[in-house]
Amino acid sequence: GAWMGSLYFAYPLVLMSPLAFLARPSRWLWAIHNHRGTLSAGPNFAYELSLRKVRDEDIQGLDLSSWRLAFNGAEPVSPQTLRRFGERFAAYGFRPQALAPVYGLAESSVGLAFPPPGRGPLIDRVRRSALELDGQALPAAADEAEVVEFAACGQPLRGHEVRVVDAAGRELPERRQGRLEFRGPSATSGYFRNPEASRKLRRGDWLDTGDLAYLAGGDIYLTSRVKDMIIRAGRNIYPQEVEEAVGTIEGVRKGCVAVFAAGDPDSGTERLVVVAETRLQDKERLARLREQVSAATVDLTGTPPDEVMLAPPHTVLKTSSGKIRRSACRQLYEQGRLGRGERRVWLQLLRLGASGLGPGLRRLGARLGAGLWAGYAWFWFLLLAPMAWIGVHLLSRPAWRWGLIHRLARLLLRLLRLPLSFEAEAPLAKGPLVLVANHASYLDGLLLVAALPEPLAFVAKAEFVGSFIAGRFLRRVGAEFVERFDPARGLEDVRELEVRLAAGKRLAIFPEGTFGRAPGLLPFRMGAFSLAAAAGAAVQPLVIQGSRSLLRGDSLFPRREPIRIRLLAPIQPQDEGWSAALQLRDAARAAILAHCGEPDLGD
Repeated sequence: GAWMGSLYFAYPLVLMSPLAFLARPSRWLWAIHNHRGTLSAGPNFAYELSLRKVRDEDIQGLDLSSWRLAFNGAEPVSPQTLRRFGERFAAYGFRPQALAPVYGLAESSVGLAFPPPGRGPLIDRVRRSALELDGQALPAAADEAEVVEFAACGQPLRGHEVRVVDAAGRELPERRQGRLEFRGPSATSGYFRNPEASRKLRRGDWLDTGDLAYLAGGDIYLTSRVKDMIIRAGRNIYPQEVEEAVGTIEGVRKGCVAVFAAGDPDSGTERLVVVAETRLQDKERLARLREQVSAATVDLTGTPPDEVMLAPPHTVLKTSSGKIRRSACRQLYEQGRLGRGERRVWLQLLRLGASGLGPGLRRLGARLGAGLWAGYAWFWFLLLAPMAWIGVHLLSRPAWRWGLIHRLARLLLRLLRLPLSFEAEAPLAKGPLVLVANHASYLDGLLLVAALPEPLAFVAKAEFVGSFIAGRFLRRVGAEFVERFDPARGLEDVRELEVRLAAGKRLAIFPEGTFGRAPGLLPFRMGAFSLAAAAGAAVQPLVIQGSRSLLRGDSLFPRREPIRIRLLAPIQPQDEGWSAALQLRDAARAAILAHCGEPDLGD
């Protein structure tokens, strides 16, 4: 229930035992039918089990039309399961748009990311080779065969942030795979009585999820887990505990057991695999040993393994210090090569090392290249910026000053080999104009100067006036300043802008007012649109894509990313006064939101 004022609203909640569901999966669906359930969640395993075990004759008359959000979380989400579940149960009133892959972890009070309600599953098809070799989640063409699919797990809850970082802890741009970190009010302060684990969890005020992921369009796409913990049917299974228990069984070589989760394309979930070395060769004794291993696993985890593989000595791979190499074992298992007569440890290590050498060198080269490019970029910026500052003070005509900074900005982009594409649905409007653009980086002003050959006056906060470097430069290039903290002075500045705009002044404004490191279009402030409405000027939206990844607000480490700028059609005021300003704001924001490729943070 929930309190609102003096009224108490009760929300019905129906609980079902997991054992009841496992015994007869159709009970879950009938419970939603009978109670007109609107929200229900389950791991991918639950949806897959419903597909495989529920027969049509078991659900005659079933109506799932009340199901508004079908959350899928707690374990890796299979795009195939999402598709098949939506198709199978559409005949029973289920709307595929209700499927909602989500992401959370105990360290964030479970919930961290959810998709917008009613959006439906968003599946990303990326090139397998680019992801596996370079960690780049490049969109695959429709006719490409070597692809891998991931389901979008939504966007962070309000007040929470996520980022993807490389091995050095630097934030990666969109569509680059790395370690997923988060922060927010639901983040844990640490593990109970375990300061060492708590220390490893934190990277400053960011917390390490232990998962690999990439971001695209504000959504999280999980690719794999860094940590060895196995999530099965919503339960956390720690392989070390199972390995230790199985290693105590007579006939199993102690310290030579590997437990891991391997993908099962047929079931759409993961298989729990136990690999145990033994010297036994008698079939009956091996069968009894297999039963003992399975029983020990059930006793410890409450769930049986999907496969118990009894292998000869030296099958389980280890590091030089004796630690089990679970991911390497899983790799060989999924390739069907684990235990195939390769009993010599050095040979297995050599083959696996050789297979991983190329990708490892490529990743190392990519990190070195990113660092060198960042230094190269700063060198040219620090060289050209003083030339621009001195030049605008020496040149007497405003058009010459704009021409200088326009050419220097384009020169900088060429020197950095930074791709800049500019598209115009319509030319810049004639006469009084307020150009509004989304704001994602400190470099947005530079990018606009490079893209627009015609001079426009940037509207900046009055705090810049007192700055010897920034203030003097902005004044020389024709910027206008508005006071933000003194209402009387601010109103006076706005009225002066109205007069200049009506007289033909052409302004460039970032109506979000500020920007953050996380992707998303912030609410628009009314100043730009009030000016346009009062002066009867056109508002022309402009979209900048890529600048956030190029240089984030809390970082000094630039990354080479393509920049796309799109000039949209101008919008003329259709009314007068405040209603005209609202109409201009809403129309401009909707146009920018439709093209910027970032989520809406306006709610």
